[in-house]
Amino acid sequence: MSSTKPLNKNLTLSIRLVLSFLFLLSAVAKLYPSPYFALTTFEIKQLLPMGFSEVTASYFSRTLIGCELALGILLLQPHFYKRLVLPMSFLILFIFSAHLSYDILTNGNSGNCGCFGSLLPMSPLQALIKNIIAMGLIGLLYAKTDKLKDKMNFSFVSSITFASILAVYLVGPLKKAQTVIQDQPEIEMNDNSNNSTTVIDTVGVKVAADNTTIKDIKVEEVVPKIDEPKKRKSGFSNFFADIDKGRKILCFFAPGCDHCKETAKELTQLKKQVADFPDLKIVFMDEEPELIPDFFAFAGAKYSYQIADIATFWKSLGSTKDTPGVFYLWNGNIMKEYDGINEKKFKMTEFKSIVSKTYKELK
Repeated sequence: MSSTKPLNKNLTLSIRLVLSFLFLLSAVAKLYPSPYFALTTFEIKQLLPMGFSEVTASYFSRTLIGCELALGILLLQPHFYKRLVLPMSFLILFIFSAHLSYDILTNGNSGNCGCFGSLLPMSPLQALIKNIIAMGLIGLLYAKTDKLKDKMNFSFVSSITFASILAVYLVGPLKKAQTVIQDQPEIEMNDNSNNSTTVIDTVGVKVAADNTTIKDIKVEEVVPKIDEPKKRKSGFSNFFADIDKGRKILCFFAPGCDHCKETAKELTQLKKQVADFPDLKIVFMDEEPELIPDFFAFAGAKYSYQIADIATFWKSLGSTKDTPGVFYLWNGNIMKEYDGINEKKFKMTEFKSIVSKTYKELK
């Protein structure tokens, strides 16, 4: 007869319900607001920086979320409860916690850890505290549960697990990442880049006073060199062929993002205020593209744009960056960049000062 003193039944049920809810919420949140968007974002921002390849990240993300979903269900049933379900629940939280601890030590306590996707953004420290509390509850249940009360239907446990993993693959099927570039008519805008130094050769004719000698004289007229940075490749020419010519503003926006719309509206206001405002172009994420007309209506102007699939969008913007993203380019050189809604967010007044300066002033 076991000497383990069980917890109060109501307390045990409450703890199991809380743990089950956390695992189910974690799984569902990683599929919000749409499975393909959420999974791709999780892979690009969380898994690829850890060393996963794009292929392994696609399989790992779906399998991991399927396991979380399965554990959320299995925590409420009696089969292999102490022998397998509680240890696996503790193990997966321990692995997450180890990663979060490393992330905090190397990158600080910034950004969204991705535990609950974009549904409930959490800092790495908040997620670590949540995991430690959850592991404590699992440890309490393990210590106070008699394994002899485990039912032993392994087929039931494995069926729930495989069904959960399969469900994630069905709602978020694997897709080959392809850049979706839609040719849109470019808005005619003045190109004030003045990129080149012009040298004009002319041939003059000098006639002697006695009209007997004629000499061809080469006259060289040199336009003063323009103050601008040397040309380089920004890496964005796959979206716009002329992006590295002169002064450009390249924005990375999601059509349904309120912060992106506000940023676009502010840029439209600046365009009216600043003489020789740089040519503005937009790369939209292929998420809710039907909202693009409404986006431009809110912004107060329509700009030349392209649409990129979610994976290409994040890789081009940067896996550690977030929307809205704004790059000020000059001959392919990144003069200023903004991203997200925190300390690196777009600042209208600051940007107005920057785009009004000469290259010499910027240096």
